[in-house]
Order: sequence, then structure tokens, then C-alpha cells
Amino acid sequence: MVESPFDAEIRVGKVLEAESFPEANKPKMTKLWITLGEDHGEIQSAAQLDHHYDPTELEGRRVLCATNLGTVRIAGFKSEALTVGVPDEDEFPVLVEPDRDVDVPLGGSLY
Repeated sequence: MVESPFDAEIRVGKVLEAESFPEANKPKMTKLWITLGEDHGEIQSAAQLDHHYDPTELEGRRVLCATNLGTVRIAGFKSEALTVGVPDEDEFPVLVEPDRDVDVPLGGSLY
């Protein structure tokens, strides 16, 4: 766990697979399987993304992930990272992602 928000490690990942997660207590959850590239491997993340995104639209998309916050189990699913988003006007998450016009390497760290 990190002690300060400045200790969070945020890396670029690519969504390999996504599916709705109705078993979770929060509504509109999505299971994500994300690669951080060869050097950092694959992780899983659960995020409340079904408000704005169909799971099939997420596959192949680059996202930012906080990777050193610890692991939690949500309805039996191991979530190893926080997929970074910001709230819309109704407080539903909207993804924060790298510019699509620039080739950003997987596993790259936010600075």
C-alpha cells in the first residue's frame, strides 16, 4: 500500500478482455484483463465503467492503471489495479487515457 498519493505508480495498459460484472455489489461494474507489456505482465481490474462503456468497446483500448495500491477481491474477482477515471456530472467514471494519436508504450509510467 502507498502512504501518499504521490507514491502511486500509474502505468499504461491495454485492455485485453472486458465483461460486465453483475455479481458485484456496486452497479454497472466491469471486469477488465489488462496487459502492461512484457516487462510488467498482465493484471485484472474491476471498475464501474458500464455507465459509459460497453465492455466490447473497451477491448484494445489503452488505459491508465494505479498498480501498487494493493489487491482486493470483489465478488470473488481479484482486482489488482485501479483503472483511472474521473467523474462525469452524475459522478459516473469516465476513463483517463493516453492520447490516441501518440504511440505510448505499454507499462509506461505516469510522471
